[in-house]
Amino acid sequence: MSYRFERRYTGAVQAVIMDWAGTTVDFGSMAPIRAFQRLFASEGIEVTLAECRAPMGSEKREHICQMLAMPRIRAAWLQIKGEAPSEAEIDRLYQDFVQIQIECIRDSAVLIPGMAEVAGELTGRGIRLGANTGYSRDMIVELVQRAAEQGYAPEVVITASDVQRGRPWPEMSLRAACALEAGAMQACVKVDDTGVGIEEGLNAGMWTVALAVSGNEVGLSLEDWQALAPGEQQRLRSKAYARLAGTGAHYVIDTIAELPGVIDDINGRLARGERP
Repeated sequence: MSYRFERRYTGAVQAVIMDWAGTTVDFGSMAPIRAFQRLFASEGIEVTLAECRAPMGSEKREHICQMLAMPRIRAAWLQIKGEAPSEAEIDRLYQDFVQIQIECIRDSAVLIPGMAEVAGELTGRGIRLGANTGYSRDMIVELVQRAAEQGYAPEVVITASDVQRGRPWPEMSLRAACALEAGAMQACVKVDDTGVGIEEGLNAGMWTVALAVSGNEVGLSLEDWQALAPGEQQRLRSKAYARLAGTGAHYVIDTIAELPGVIDDINGRLARGERP
């Protein structure tokens, strides 16, 4: 004789954990790109937007390592330096990067349209808000302050320097969920604009929402996006939706402004006994 018991959470969403650049602030996730371009230019290597964006969402020292491993960048480095970068050299690059990144974040610390309203609506429903990021703790001090001044102040902020393993490991999201006192991972939603960020949320057992237009996939500032013809916007949107859907995201939307409707849908699915 055998028995099978299956528990199902059927309550509402309790916590939403959101990325920063490209998700809640910095439309187009421009600050990291500008910082990586400045960093490599200081070493005599011009890097492309695509090369900068490929590892986006990763912890920033790891991001530098992944860029240095790209065949074209590696060849350029060897031609200039004469040898592969050592761990000490990578540490130096990272330390240089931190200050450059702080400066670039300062210039891009503007909430994505609708974010303040979304934060107010979700907290009004009793949903607790957290944030995590591939940035380190010292990179985001001013960003957190500037966001609060504009109407968004998450209760909990976890950075890549606060954990042993960054994305796609689930540690940042799990720490945030615990700090927000979420009773079940099925009651949590991870929102991100990168594939590695979505993978983090999936690995944590959460619902995941990917942002296609405001973040890394389209990769344009708000002004540049708005300047495009509707047909070109749709072409870029469709491409971004397809890539993010391929990461396994439960939902793909344009920007954070559409999140409340997604939360409504998730609540309905939870009530029916569904889970991520």
